[in-house]
Amino acid sequence: MKTTIIRGACLMATLALSLNSSFGQEEEKKGWADKAAPESLSPFNVIGTKAEEPTLSSGLKSSGPISGVPQSLSIMSGDQIKAQGLKSVGDIIDYTPGVTNSQGEGHRDAAVIRGIRTTQDFYRDGVRDDVQYYRPLYNVESVEILRGPNALLSGFGGAYGLINRVSKKADIGNSFSEVSASVDTFGETNFQLDSNYQLDENKALRVNMFGENLENHRDFYYGDSFGVNPTLRINLSDGSTLDLSYEYLNQERFIDRGIPTGNNGKPVESLKDYVFADPSQNFSTHEAHIFKAIYEHELSDSLKGTFVASHSDHDKLYQNVYVSGYFSSPSAGFTTAALPIELDGYIDTTQRKSTILSYSVNGEYETGSMVHNIIAGIEYVDTSNDNDRYHADWNGTGEDEAIFALSRNTINNGIGSGSIGNGGAAASTIVNNYTSNRNDKTLGDLSVFSIYLRDEVALMDNLDLVLGLRYDHMEYDVNDIHNGTTLSDEDDTLSPRAGLIFDVTQEASLYASYSESFQQVAGDQYASLRSYDNNRDPNTFENTEAGLRYDLPNGLSFSAAVFKVEANKPQTNDNGATFFMEKSDVTGFELQLSGSLTDRWFLSAGYTSLDAEDADGDRVREAPEDLFSIWNNYLVSDRLAVNLGIIYQGESQIGSSATPVLPDYTRVDVGASYGLTENTRVQVNVENLTDELYFPHSHSTHQASVGAPINATFSITSKF
Repeated sequence: MKTTIIRGACLMATLALSLNSSFGQEEEKKGWADKAAPESLSPFNVIGTKAEEPTLSSGLKSSGPISGVPQSLSIMSGDQIKAQGLKSVGDIIDYTPGVTNSQGEGHRDAAVIRGIRTTQDFYRDGVRDDVQYYRPLYNVESVEILRGPNALLSGFGGAYGLINRVSKKADIGNSFSEVSASVDTFGETNFQLDSNYQLDENKALRVNMFGENLENHRDFYYGDSFGVNPTLRINLSDGSTLDLSYEYLNQERFIDRGIPTGNNGKPVESLKDYVFADPSQNFSTHEAHIFKAIYEHELSDSLKGTFVASHSDHDKLYQNVYVSGYFSSPSAGFTTAALPIELDGYIDTTQRKSTILSYSVNGEYETGSMVHNIIAGIEYVDTSNDNDRYHADWNGTGEDEAIFALSRNTINNGIGSGSIGNGGAAASTIVNNYTSNRNDKTLGDLSVFSIYLRDEVALMDNLDLVLGLRYDHMEYDVNDIHNGTTLSDEDDTLSPRAGLIFDVTQEASLYASYSESFQQVAGDQYASLRSYDNNRDPNTFENTEAGLRYDLPNGLSFSAAVFKVEANKPQTNDNGATFFMEKSDVTGFELQLSGSLTDRWFLSAGYTSLDAEDADGDRVREAPEDLFSIWNNYLVSDRLAVNLGIIYQGESQIGSSATPVLPDYTRVDVGASYGLTENTRVQVNVENLTDELYFPHSHSTHQASVGAPINATFSITSKF
């Protein structure tokens, strides 16, 4: 894998240089475009202006600035991502109000939006991207995070919000290349290339590529990733445009599920340097081919049509052992004074193919004195999902758990040492395999047909009404090979949305909104159904929200929102004979401040207060009461910029009971960038400046992730 990345990087860099040179010569000969002066990159300054009010991408079925969206949201530009030195979707979440990270079992992005975990609600250019993997940022123009359910945007899912990556697209009229490389103090390296080529006056090709070798502070950790994403834009003769994109991803990384919790309910700090894993068999692999085409055309002077077609093919595997039990003192029945730990494990594979087709129209028309801005469309989703899971099998007994004496070298290559017994395997050395203890094997097919309409009506000069409705017809069939059954579920849903936006002044507006979303009973990864699920309605989620947006005179934008999300989940006993409704409520408020404090000082800050309770009134897991983040970027001179970031996350529960918990923590990050020339800059970003020991997330009890100690990333970027 490493050799592949190095060869690929060299090949792409050489190609970029040669193509950039040849296209430049053709431009001079044919006069297609005058070469502009090289763009200055010194230093990184992400300060915007009020004239540059961010807008949601067209993929999220919206048009116009965010002031016209009656919903709490955040948009992080690619410039800010680079200036902060953010490397992953998880890093962006750290600096987003109302959202935290879940562990994702060490092999996937997993967000907790307004107190509820999701692995499904990820999108790319408005197209569903729900496979479980770590999404790279090398080809991202911006990242949009919407909070609160809204099926008009997402269809099924999106119960508490969604995360949308907006892709870089080919740019007609420009030719450029940007190359960046970085290394951190753990030894991790990353290489990225972004090249745009003017093919002729109506065509441009853009190629984004990255390769990385992962390292961190934990024993055994490694990872290799490679991705390439060419995009082509064509201006057609009738004024329409066609964007074509293909992405290839190949990823492998070590899986670390963290450390156990002790009698006090908190992660055992004395075990912070232990990695409870099989060094050779705890890993995940992911290979993906992703195709997309977007055709945009003018239907009339005021009406535009957009057709989007995408197809993705993902092949995912992950296998791991992890701590499932921990004894904080020697227990009766064990013949050793060492502290016992219990290890569990499994291997899981997923092959998922998805085809998504959609067509929408967007435009304005008038009825009397009222102006309507409408978006209407249809969408079809066809997904096949093949999944199987084998549990660990210790010594061929069918037992998937084994108890060992506490050690930093408990198991390697499937051979465990220091075993002190479990239900069916007791020996000093035992062997695990992932081939004989099958837990499930399913072949699933999902199809969804949707129709939606959104109308933003200008009732008065300062009052807008936003109305929306979406209809979804969903069919899900599962061939359960393991249990020898074939099951189906079919649902028809209507999801409404309504909102009012009142412009108090030119700078200040108030909004109130109500929206709904739903989630299929099969869960967010389409892997199972039960015999009685066809008799259950989908889970539904209702969001009521009111907010304020205010543009301060100095260039800062302030927003505040209060919200309530009510979940209604039909439940049943094991045989499906008795149904009841499980309810939970999440209430809270968010504050967000972003923009230019001065012409040299950019500021982005957010605070969230959450009160998340289940049907019994108990606090839900992974929902800290308080979240705070702030990031400052200050331009010291024309060449030097410095930045400071602070993250605070309050105490949160790991499970459904009051203990165990993740303690609250504060992390301080700093950075600086310096322009060596007008086209080249160097940058350093230091994470966890105070070297605090913290535990950012946990998938479950005894699986608390250990945050990285103080570390620094050094990078260089050149554009030509």
